Amino acid sequence: MHEMSIALAVVEQVESAARPTGATTVNSVRLQVGELAGVVPDALAFSFELACAGTVLEGAELVTEPVPARARCGPCADTWPVGMPPQLSCPGCGGATAELLTGRELQIVSVCWNDAPVHVPMHKER
Repeated sequence: MHEMSIALAVVEQVESAARPTGATTVNSVRLQVGELAGVVPDALAFSFELACAGTVLEGAELVTEPVPARARCGPCADTWPVGMPPQLSCPGCGGATAELLTGRELQIVSVCWNDAPVHVPMHKER
């Protein structure tokens, strides 16, 4: 299951960004997942939960945004939803020179975390 390796990579990247800021907890991670990325969302969510255990991400919500696959025909410039299984020949002219525009995404879009409270010295501490 490659979803575990994806989840571990996401946790590693988020931790490396969050720790230097003093983040105490990560609340959520938002990922774009393309229709053709070969990722099973339920398996990724399960793996993410396991990968977060014992890290600053423990308990974080994984939000996945599906990205539909779309293609464009070079000769006639028609665009269409590729679907699953992928239809890569142009429905307009029948051409086989499709360019995949979207659908392979697998990227972190945003992360929401809580920073460590900043200590403000009281009058007596100054």
